Amino acid sequence: MKNLGMGTGRRKTAVARVYVRQGSGKIVINNEDINKYFATQDQVQLAVKPLMVTASDGKYDVIINVKGGGLNGQAGACSHGIARALAQVDAENRSSLKANSLLCRDSRMVERKKYGQRGARRRFQFSKR
Repeated sequence: MKNLGMGTGRRKTAVARVYVRQGSGKIVINNEDINKYFATQDQVQLAVKPLMVTASDGKYDVIINVKGGGLNGQAGACSHGIARALAQVDAENRSSLKANSLLCRDSRMVERKKYGQRGARRRFQFSKR
């Protein structure tokens, strides 16, 4: 089957490759149904939000390969990838996706741990004497 649109979504350390095809609305993530893959319904809703915004939840089949990060980051990456793919499929989708800020990459990342310290910002206890 031919891909109508492709998109790469990123969130934290998760990366999702999304392929949108003509179909009946089936969403498959890493060869598993979306409801089985994600632990909570909130994660499922976050992932399919671009389809709801553009009213195309029954029009396309979505195939996603996602790796890295945890389930929340992966859900965000899936959402970003689906939004990019839908913008590629139909240019009219772009304005509604942009209005709901689904095309923006959420750039928040975990700050790295600094050497000689306990964490990114946590310091060892100061001793005056």
